[in-house]
Amino acid sequence: MKYTVILIFAILLLSSCVMEKEIPRSLTGPYLGQQTPPDSAELFAPGIISTQMYTRDITFTPDGKEIYFCVSALGYNLIYTTREVDGVWTEPEVATFITDEKYMFYEPHISADGMTLFFLSDMPAQEGEPATQDIWAVDRSGDGWGKPYNLGLPINTEAAEFYPSTTVDGTLYFTRAAKGSRIHHIYRSRKIEGKYQEPEKLGAEVNCGTNRYNAFIDPHERFIIVPAVGMEDSRGGTDYYISFRSENDEWSDPVNMGDRVTSRDAREYSTSLSPDGKYLFFMSAKVEGETSSDYKKLLEAFQSPLNGNSNIWWIKSDFIWTLKK
Repeated sequence: MKYTVILIFAILLLSSCVMEKEIPRSLTGPYLGQQTPPDSAELFAPGIISTQMYTRDITFTPDGKEIYFCVSALGYNLIYTTREVDGVWTEPEVATFITDEKYMFYEPHISADGMTLFFLSDMPAQEGEPATQDIWAVDRSGDGWGKPYNLGLPINTEAAEFYPSTTVDGTLYFTRAAKGSRIHHIYRSRKIEGKYQEPEKLGAEVNCGTNRYNAFIDPHERFIIVPAVGMEDSRGGTDYYISFRSENDEWSDPVNMGDRVTSRDAREYSTSLSPDGKYLFFMSAKVEGETSSDYKKLLEAFQSPLNGNSNIWWIKSDFIWTLKK
């Protein structure tokens, strides 16, 4: 009996240790409880959002209590979310408005008032129609979101439209590639009396380089960040460029955002700001430090977030204004 009790106690102790390992750590505080970055960029939420998987695109509700981001893995291309509930962040899960996981759901963007979430999807607008990349949206409904709807004309056409980004007055910036073309251009559509106007293609200051993707507009329309290729001062591949807008709606020449956010990595084509504008978030697959071909070291590196897949980084945004000078 004595040994039986000891055995049962040992089993219970072992079980509790295993369960303790399986229970995720409790995350509390703003930004998933992460320590805010210094003047240099750092991985955002390593092991939670920035993992070994291909990760990009991030947006926040105005109160900072909901985070939406994208992951591609094992054939899935989906938007995930984590929420702060009773002071504790939930485990990431597929966003509730995703209706069919066989389609792509990417590039979430929440409006400044928090009432609309825009995203890219290639699901057909109506049953039986061919799939094409369009901009969709869902409106806030209580603590969740309503039914997804396609923005339709004049935003969505037979071309591919993607990467929605909006200003406080509802102006929509997005990227469009003509049907069958690999060349992308940045467009803008003003919203007047609740309706989007015919989009205008922006000038060469914004549509810079030989190609460009996924421009992010500052909510107050003071600047735009454009991932571009083919620029003379490129670090290699796609670099982040910024153009500043004047009160007369004129755009400055694009400026490379520099080594703080730009690297030789080609997968740099997604940026956003925190709700208060204090932090810039950006996508990059850069690998820091020296690499090794040693099998064990290579395996260890591959099992970390810095394995060559893209991650989400963040940095204080105040350096942006030094670029304007």
